[in-house]
Amino acid sequence: MYATVRRYEGITDPTEAGRRVSEEFVPLIRQVPGFVAYYWVDAGDGVMLSTSVFEDRAGAEESTGRAADFVREKLASLLPNPPQVTAGEVVASG
Repeated sequence: MYATVRRYEGITDPTEAGRRVSEEFVPLIRQVPGFVAYYWVDAGDGVMLSTSVFEDRAGAEESTGRAADFVREKLASLLPNPPQVTAGEVVASG
């Protein structure tokens, strides 16, 4: 498995961002081949995190592209800063 974590800072409306991600982005990312799981976390203080898990690197990379497109097209006013992206192979899980 392969996971990608994106950290967004400076979120202007976490509630609205969460609603849009849940209603609009999650259905898109579920269509990516190899999809395993997706989580959107409100870390407080204008910080939100997403974690995407895929069966392989190709799915994770496609999800990063879809996330960038979605943020640019649907969330730019709510997520004004580019995310810090960290990705890698899952080496342990529970």
